[in-house]
Amino acid sequence: MFDSSRTLELDLQASILPILEDAMQRYADRPAFRCFGRTLTFTDTDRLSQAFAAFLQRRLGVSKGQRIAVMMPNIPAFPVALFGIVRAGAVQVNVNPLYTPRELEHQLNDAGVETIVIFAGATATLAEIVGHTRVKNVITVAPGDAIGGGLPIPAIDPRLGSTIGFADALAAGATLELTPLHLGGDDVLFLQYTGGTTGLSKGATLLHRNLTANTAQFRAFVAAELRPGEEVVVTALPLYHIFALMVNLLSCFAVGAENWLVPNSRDMAGFIDILKQARPTLFTGVNTLFAGLLAQPNIAEVDFSRLRLAIGGGAAVLPITSRRWKALTGRDILEGYGLSETSPVLSLNPPGAGFSGTVGLPFPGTEIKLLDEQDQEVAPGEAGEICARGPQVMPGYWQKPKANAAAFTSDGFFRTGDVGVFDERGFLKIVDRKKDMIIVSGFNVFPNEVEAVAAACTGIAECACVGRPDEKTGEAVRLFAVKTPDGALDEATLLAHCRQLLTAYKVPRQVRFVETLPKSNVGKILRKDLRTIA
Repeated sequence: MFDSSRTLELDLQASILPILEDAMQRYADRPAFRCFGRTLTFTDTDRLSQAFAAFLQRRLGVSKGQRIAVMMPNIPAFPVALFGIVRAGAVQVNVNPLYTPRELEHQLNDAGVETIVIFAGATATLAEIVGHTRVKNVITVAPGDAIGGGLPIPAIDPRLGSTIGFADALAAGATLELTPLHLGGDDVLFLQYTGGTTGLSKGATLLHRNLTANTAQFRAFVAAELRPGEEVVVTALPLYHIFALMVNLLSCFAVGAENWLVPNSRDMAGFIDILKQARPTLFTGVNTLFAGLLAQPNIAEVDFSRLRLAIGGGAAVLPITSRRWKALTGRDILEGYGLSETSPVLSLNPPGAGFSGTVGLPFPGTEIKLLDEQDQEVAPGEAGEICARGPQVMPGYWQKPKANAAAFTSDGFFRTGDVGVFDERGFLKIVDRKKDMIIVSGFNVFPNEVEAVAAACTGIAECACVGRPDEKTGEAVRLFAVKTPDGALDEATLLAHCRQLLTAYKVPRQVRFVETLPKSNVGKILRKDLRTIA
């Protein structure tokens, strides 16, 4: 077991609110958020979030512990709504604005949501299923809300009937008195729903103390590179995802960062324009986001001279991506590891350590052990399921006692479902998801390894591999690959490259070139979707 020797004093009785309010006072006149060419200061954020909290309390009767869904992209209303929900003592249920009606219905009903704050452009999805939920208050958000009007407003689906405009809620709340509530570490802050790769998604119950702990762990771990009151972060990862929510929003807000929100990271021209203006000191992404930027011809026009921290997570950062990023910016991508259930970060590569191909060292106060199929710790250097215990780990899934019994060991370690190994320095390397492992003639093949090798072949833009049934070997490796724009690569060349670097049983038996790979809205490649392709 690896138990981080670094200690950190944490107040697990405190809520996240004092951290936010301290930042609002300390950095009052500094810009907190920039979007659509406009700015919200820390004082603006303080004032508007108080108004929203007062509206929730006085007009909607929201009480402590009620769940409020937030379904919007990275626009200024997101942090204002979040901080208002915290101040009202409610629980935020983070919802992907691109959900299908089926996915949304499940999440709203599972969480028992009666109030939803939703981007106007997503209201058609809600209208399909609202009659099958407990939702009675619909607050609609326009792009310009909280920063002034003048921006195009998507149509609100008329099937919803009477709705409340977010701008109207803020105006009404400004005239109402907010009743401060006592919030403690054991109060619920977020319901963060998992991707549902093994069935219906489950809500990770994240307490205030889980997030106060993880934000403090993060800030302590990278303290040498942080400049409170001077940081500039560009947030392209969606804020409804726990990675950006903890690092880009809560942690960066706490140190007075200027946060440039990217409403649509798929608009690469607009994205790069934001990077040019912001000149970030801190940037987060997943491998596909970094790779997508690096593929843009004009990415070299961005001034990265101020960049001190580039952090990757959510999926493996490929060595070739990190090498290209460092060539462009002079900075390594620090790969980290975590899950929704762990608020999310468990480990991270230390600044200055270089790209290691690992996910680094456990955060202060975090215990990680690797278990075999019999729940016994594996020998040093051997792979096992990563199990974690620490102040950032959730107490359990929302109203899922059976799932909770299976999710934790008898001594309280959360079973991540990921397979890892510690190197001689104590750095953790993710081998793969247990369920993604491919077994070829009794040998374990981990897709991450095959993909890293294939991605380094000239002419590959991105790739992913899965197992397919094979009469002789049980399973065989099947590689899906996207070519670079020149399109010159062929299957024989790619397989020859793989044979040079992989043991024979790991070499793909079949290559299929495709235009795109299926991805989640966070940018993770969805291997489960590839398995369904004939």
